Amino acid sequence: MSEQAQTATNDAESTSEKLVELAKRRGYFFQSSGAYGGVGGFYTFGPQGASLKGNVEDAWRDRFAVAEGNMEIDAPTIMPEPVFEASGHLDGFDDMLVECDECGESHRADHVVEDNTEYEDAESLPIPEVEEVIAEHQLVCPSCGAGLAGQAVETFNLMFATNIGPGDSDPGYLRPETAQGIFVEFPRLKEYARNQLPFGVTQIGRAYRNEISPRRSIIRTREFTQAELEYFVDPETDEPDLESVADVDVTLYPASEQNKDDGDEIRTTIGDAVEEGVISSPWVAYFLGVAKPWYDAVGVDMDRFRFRQHLSGERAHYAADCWDAESEIDGNWIEMAGFAYRSDYDLSKHAEHSGDRFTVFKQYDEPKTVERATVDPDMSYLGPEFGGDAQAVVEELEDLAARDRAAFDGDVVEIELEDDTHDIPVEKTGFAVEEQTEAGEHITPHVVEPSFGVDRLVYTVLHHAYREDEVDGEERTYLELDPEVAPTFVGVFPLQNDDELEAEAQEIVADLRAEGLSVTYDDSGNIGRRYRRQDEVGTPFCVTVDYETIEDKETTVTVRERDTTDQTRLPVDDLVEALAEIREGDLEFEEL
Repeated sequence: MSEQAQTATNDAESTSEKLVELAKRRGYFFQSSGAYGGVGGFYTFGPQGASLKGNVEDAWRDRFAVAEGNMEIDAPTIMPEPVFEASGHLDGFDDMLVECDECGESHRADHVVEDNTEYEDAESLPIPEVEEVIAEHQLVCPSCGAGLAGQAVETFNLMFATNIGPGDSDPGYLRPETAQGIFVEFPRLKEYARNQLPFGVTQIGRAYRNEISPRRSIIRTREFTQAELEYFVDPETDEPDLESVADVDVTLYPASEQNKDDGDEIRTTIGDAVEEGVISSPWVAYFLGVAKPWYDAVGVDMDRFRFRQHLSGERAHYAADCWDAESEIDGNWIEMAGFAYRSDYDLSKHAEHSGDRFTVFKQYDEPKTVERATVDPDMSYLGPEFGGDAQAVVEELEDLAARDRAAFDGDVVEIELEDDTHDIPVEKTGFAVEEQTEAGEHITPHVVEPSFGVDRLVYTVLHHAYREDEVDGEERTYLELDPEVAPTFVGVFPLQNDDELEAEAQEIVADLRAEGLSVTYDDSGNIGRRYRRQDEVGTPFCVTVDYETIEDKETTVTVRERDTTDQTRLPVDDLVEALAEIREGDLEFEEL
């Protein structure tokens, strides 16, 4: 690493340390259960953090639910075991664990590799290769420094197990993602959508993953909030409105570039990326185009933002393609969201395991006459011949007739049942090809999934907003938060502890709150200290009630802007309307 790069990394680490300290001191976030020593991977969002997080969630809901015309649900966080058998989480939702033989601490093996070698994506490597890398580089335990070479790397399922009900209770799990709560309710949700594709269902809620080594404050935790959209489409006919996002500028890091020794990011537009095949799925491209300006609007630094395509080894089993939204933090890139084309995997699996119908009936423009191969087996033959397996034979014959009617051309038809082959006389199958008139067909929709990590986004917004400067010869720390997401929009202060000033200030507070603006009132300390407190928590504007307010013929107050510290006088009668317009983006402070 060059000296310049090392300095940049150290500066970034210093910023993160300062941010975490600020977050704890000013009520953004802090480790939970501190009175009992704290517990790794669990964080409490304080008054400022809960408000910022709520504003981010509201902004996401406005863009991805309301503006897109999608539904929103709120499903339970605990679900029964069969749900996760169907989804594949019981068998495939694992991380790589390596345990130190010296101190007994467990670590994510891929993180140990990434933190100490040139590998940037060790998660995509097979376990034997990870073990080889640990041995080759003589990697050591991050806790005690003992060597990890020769220690077995094992899979560790990340789900939290629980029991549902007393006594002989049913096993269940805390959901590792909010998506399954949408998929399992599809048979009912499609009715709410009047069985018309495409339609989308959103959910904002908690998810749980028993991380091996949670770290970096709220970037990697065991309980976190997701904002997910599952968008159900007909893969044959439904197309996104790419024209609406075609001109969105994006920075892409496709797999083809990651696999090169000298690969680099690509700066292009959504339209060009689709046309040139850089993004293969138009639906994924559409949601990347929607997400990028939204990230910009909530305060992510676009110079430290990109979309990275998953390599084949790290792509989830259900995903035909997947891109992550990433932000640069501490000199590293962290995932904030994933945009996956999940095809029909989820609905097909739940249909298979539940026996319910996870399809939508697609009405034809005009009825069609089609040929259908059918069977009507002679059960007086199959019953004595196959006993309890007779129904399984019927199902095999039905399946074979649907996919390969030529198999019935001879005198006997061959089927497989429990690894045994059986010959059945065709005349006993009742095989026939009939013309049928059909008004439509049942199709299994494909799913496009933008999945956002809210906690990581909150951290990114705070990190990218962190500023230090000097005002009137004093050092100042402030958060340059966008007014749309700032926890508090305006602080109101009486200049001094004076009954008349305080009464006027409290009246202004009431008027601003009645307009729906988030307001804090502060009469403690000198006015400079109060400004600094609000700057440090990111409050965009402060209103000061002074003696001019109560003495002049026209009642005015001082309005101060956080970033520039510029001030202006504004009539009290115009204050509420002006600040409301600024909050909505219809007015700039400079225009006051």
